[in-house]
Amino acid sequence: MPHFVLEYTDNLKDEVDIRALLKKVNDVLIAQNGVFPIGGIRSRAIELNHYVMSDDEEDYAFVHASLKVGSGRTKEQLKRACDEIFEIMKAHFSQQFEHRYLALSMEYGEFSETGTYKHNNVHARFKDRAKR
Repeated sequence: MPHFVLEYTDNLKDEVDIRALLKKVNDVLIAQNGVFPIGGIRSRAIELNHYVMSDDEEDYAFVHASLKVGSGRTKEQLKRACDEIFEIMKAHFSQQFEHRYLALSMEYGEFSETGTYKHNNVHARFKDRAKR
């Protein structure tokens, strides 16, 4: 873990490279000095086709991100990662922010190990690579 989920309104899809943003987020998470295992990092985006924002009288757009992590990180580690990710988001959407009504938001939460099921062979790749 962590899992980064980005929801964005479909009126942004032709203006912004969403996949590039997901890659930047992964890079930030990987750069956290081992706080997050590389094999557990997941970033994905969900395009919203049906939404209403505010008074619905403008071509409003919004982006909401959720970062879900496993337990065991300090508040400082989580704050650092979240601060860096949100700065990346603001920079990535800066051009749109200047030319349209746009709301950006982000939250984080922790998964409980109780009720979490995992089966993953990706971690082994990075353990093997670290041994070389």
